[in-house]
Amino acid sequence: MNGSQAKSKKIVSYAKYGYIFILPFFIVYCFFMVYPLINTFVLSFYGNGSNALKAVGFDNYKILLTGSGTDMVQAANAKAASGIYWQSWGTTLILWCGNFIVQLALSLLLAVWFSDNRIKLKGAGFFKVIFYLPNVITAVSVAGMFMMLFGNTEYGAVNSLFLKMGWTQDAFKFITDVWMSRVLVMFIQSWMWFGNTTLLLMSGIFGIDPSIYEAASIDGSSGMHQFIHITMPILKPIFLYVFITSMIGGLQLFDIPYLFHDGSNVSPHLRTQATYIYTNFHQDNPNYGYSAAASVLLFFVTAGLGLFIYNFNSSGEPKKKKKKGGK
Repeated sequence: MNGSQAKSKKIVSYAKYGYIFILPFFIVYCFFMVYPLINTFVLSFYGNGSNALKAVGFDNYKILLTGSGTDMVQAANAKAASGIYWQSWGTTLILWCGNFIVQLALSLLLAVWFSDNRIKLKGAGFFKVIFYLPNVITAVSVAGMFMMLFGNTEYGAVNSLFLKMGWTQDAFKFITDVWMSRVLVMFIQSWMWFGNTTLLLMSGIFGIDPSIYEAASIDGSSGMHQFIHITMPILKPIFLYVFITSMIGGLQLFDIPYLFHDGSNVSPHLRTQATYIYTNFHQDNPNYGYSAAASVLLFFVTAGLGLFIYNFNSSGEPKKKKKKGGK
């Protein structure tokens, strides 16, 4: 075969096989993510209960946001639905802020401590594993464990200990009390996720050039000064990543608040946005329209906050100046 025949030979492209291999992912993603999302948007414009098949336009959004009644919903019922919706927003923000502040402060402290070569902490690897272990335990197991520890009756482990030691005469209502149950949920969330956050922050700290700290130490900079003016500015991208992921998880908080109760239904003072959406779907007379509308609003709030934080991070980066003459 001469050179001209070799050039004329058809070149076989194997790119199509790559598309075939990644096709199952896109099929599964469209079926389980894209289709439910589109269907949720459509469902938010339909009624509730016996009127679930009737198109109502933006009535569900109007009822949830303003509590204004419609031809299908009386004013009293509309105000009650709106009140529960906004109460769930308040509970969501309280639980997220309460656990995120504690989680971030503890994780940042541990990350700086374990990454400081001057301390030379023994068994650091063992402690890292112990800190991360709560993150791999299922939420159902964690909720069940804390329900046994902090049960409302004298049979709960903590109440049984308090009564035997004579520290109290009656059992504490850890689960049904508003703020006791909220503090416990905040603690559980912080305990489950602080290990993951610690490892993320440590990876960022280990990525900082040690010569920067050495130069600062030679100049007489203290440890706190180095932390504020070196560690924190360089950790900003990872810090914002942790903040965004925590925000998304906090706004969608479901498992622990839903499972942490002593009855068959979620406690009203632990009703988050996710549990509000779920319980409206699973009841004798389901309110699909309210749940779908609340899901759409949650989607836009999460996306809006995420874009705002992303732009906040981008605004701090120096912009490249365009050169004249197209160079």
